Amino acid sequence: MTTTPDTIYYDEISSPIGTLRLVADSHGLREIWFERERHPKKAHAGWIRAAEPLVFARVQLEEYFAGERQHFELPLHPVGTPFQLEVWEELGRIPYGVTISYGELARRIDKPLAVRAVGAANGRNPLPIVLPCHRVIGADGSLTGFGGGLPTKRFLLAMEDRVARGDLFGSPA
Repeated sequence: MTTTPDTIYYDEISSPIGTLRLVADSHGLREIWFERERHPKKAHAGWIRAAEPLVFARVQLEEYFAGERQHFELPLHPVGTPFQLEVWEELGRIPYGVTISYGELARRIDKPLAVRAVGAANGRNPLPIVLPCHRVIGADGSLTGFGGGLPTKRFLLAMEDRVARGDLFGSPA
């Protein structure tokens, strides 16, 4: 049986944290890239730039940044190892406005000694924001590495905290 690769579509959207590149195939959203990545990526030859196949993701991301969405309901198709997929799935269960440590994330997947491996999988999360790796912090409460940079991580956590408190305009608490 021969298989042909799915067509890969991409588009870019503006957001409060810069331009985001969305990548999807017929199964769902595969990747979200930040404008300024620690490890920059490029679209592959053969990918098709088209807005329509990515409207489903664009709308929900716009709602998220407007403070109107706290949970994504998107078809997802991240590509990774079974362990990475397990970690990424657990990321999707971290509640909006809540942070957990890497150790807690490892415990949640029943691999309490795999903290470093969990950190590595978290760092390779292809769907930041939607699978909220920004909600994972150091055991001491420190902000640790993030593909979009620590200022972006700070912004996302602060935005979620304001929205969770019902303070959409950032007034002092």
